[in-house]
Amino acid sequence: QVQLVESGGGSVQVGGSLRLSCTASGDTLKRNCMGWFRQAPGKEREGVAAVGTSFGGTDYADSVKGRFTISLDRTKNTVYLQMNSLSPEDTAMYYCAAATGSSGGTRFAGCAFSYWGQGTQVTISS
Repeated sequence: QVQLVESGGGSVQVGGSLRLSCTASGDTLKRNCMGWFRQAPGKEREGVAAVGTSFGGTDYADSVKGRFTISLDRTKNTVYLQMNSLSPEDTAMYYCAAATGSSGGTRFAGCAFSYWGQGTQVTISS
């Protein structure tokens, strides 16, 4: 089991920045990917960014490339999502996720995410 706790959400104006954090506990050695997803009202949950825990390779949704950066601090078991140039379309509940296998979960960036945080709200106002 992996437990995930997010922080860092909030409200900012268009063009602003936020950094989300997610700290993992439990069977953290079994993680092979960490990622961020988001879900806006009335829309399906979508993958935003992912990072491999072994080699640090990253992948992003097209909508956030060049604006968002995912990073992993292995010493703290924490993954970050730096979000810049935010727009109202980025408004959503953001969820941290962990993958420990290759199947059986929500697939994104070649990983199968099966553990989820409680979510943190990000609201962008114009």
